[in-house]
Amino acid sequence: MITSMALLFAIGYLLIALEHKTHIDKSAIALLMAGGIWTLLSLAGNDPSIQQQLVEQLGDTCEILVFLIGAMTIVNLIDSYGGFVVITDHISTRNHRKLLLIVAAVAFLLSAALDNMTTTIILVMLARRLIADPRERRIFASVIVIAANSGGAWSPIGDVTTIMLWMRGNVTAARLVAALLLPCLVSVALPTLLAMRFITPGSTPAPQPLPNVCPPYIGPRLRRFMLLAGVLSLLFVPLFKSLTGLPPYMGMMISLGAMWILSEVIYYRKRALRNLEEPIQPRVAKVLKHIDMPTILFFLGILMAVGALESAGMLASAARWLDLHVHAAFPIASVIGLLSSVVDNVPLVAACMGMYPVADAAAVAAAADPAFARAFLPDGLFWHLLTYCAGVGGSLLIIGSAAGVVAMGLERISFGWYARHISLLALAGYAAGIGVIWIEHLWFGFGG
Repeated sequence: MITSMALLFAIGYLLIALEHKTHIDKSAIALLMAGGIWTLLSLAGNDPSIQQQLVEQLGDTCEILVFLIGAMTIVNLIDSYGGFVVITDHISTRNHRKLLLIVAAVAFLLSAALDNMTTTIILVMLARRLIADPRERRIFASVIVIAANSGGAWSPIGDVTTIMLWMRGNVTAARLVAALLLPCLVSVALPTLLAMRFITPGSTPAPQPLPNVCPPYIGPRLRRFMLLAGVLSLLFVPLFKSLTGLPPYMGMMISLGAMWILSEVIYYRKRALRNLEEPIQPRVAKVLKHIDMPTILFFLGILMAVGALESAGMLASAARWLDLHVHAAFPIASVIGLLSSVVDNVPLVAACMGMYPVADAAAVAAAADPAFARAFLPDGLFWHLLTYCAGVGGSLLIIGSAAGVVAMGLERISFGWYARHISLLALAGYAAGIGVIWIEHLWFGFGG
């Protein structure tokens, strides 16, 4: 039965990776795969603890999903008020090389609070306003992908994988930022500087302002206010966890509730003044209809499928094999990063979390190799490496991240073009960042 579960997971994973060929939504495959693996696990024996394990895995998964739904809603609410236009309208330089640096920096910082896909869409659309040459726009879009993926890796709320590790207690917000900010910055700076040689130093005419698609009562001041309120509500979440010790999804629920009330107050005040028609108003009740539910269901399916493998003991067996044959944090995490350029990083990180439980002082003291075991303490070297490698490694290929897939569609970037022109640049940044982590660990003791 264990073989059948592994085979079903492999087949499902292959179909997910080939979604663009099969034209079957990966969310459907993930849900079917999760249901099938849990069914096989149940049929393997009448162990009553399987029901309890299923409930526990579902509870852990739903914590992440509630967090993501809240974050997506707040980001979409900011967008519905035109908040991101405030950022893009301030980028007006006409020097292409300078613009590339600015765009990379904005993507790096913006994706630390937003998801990398939203960041990529915003900045690729900006590049369309400023760059006429399709080839140069592809370079800009590629650098945006690299910067967005790296920016999400150093923030506890910047990427699904960092959210997972943070919510499960593998990393803490302050230590994560301190350990990964510089490596992630290096992983962006090096490819961006190398990509500048492909950019002509010329300039373009001043960009045309974007048309105002917001309701007429939303002016520049309200846009800035909602952008500030939304970003602060997202940043409140790690602060809330640090102060209260409660799970991050509770802080996200508070932030979403506050933003919901704020938007309702604004709407009804404006409606009373201007006799507004409700169907066009950006309200949370309407924003929720635009949440990317297929992605949420994909995470549900893939995390539950990995949870079934963990409950069957397969991940523990894989960890023992790695301990025996590899037994080093850097090679294991580096390979995970390379794999994340081909397959989704969420199940890879989920599998690693299942293989290696968070260690404590007693486990380290009892381990045959305490130095290796220390890498798995909270904020240990392995967890920081895994966070970095899974996030930044997705930039090595255009299909390795949601940001890359979005850019691929928006700018017609082919897999081959990206592999020839960008992959080596991304690999150089990826390797340089790992080198910085090694130096931090060796000289400053980051990660234990």
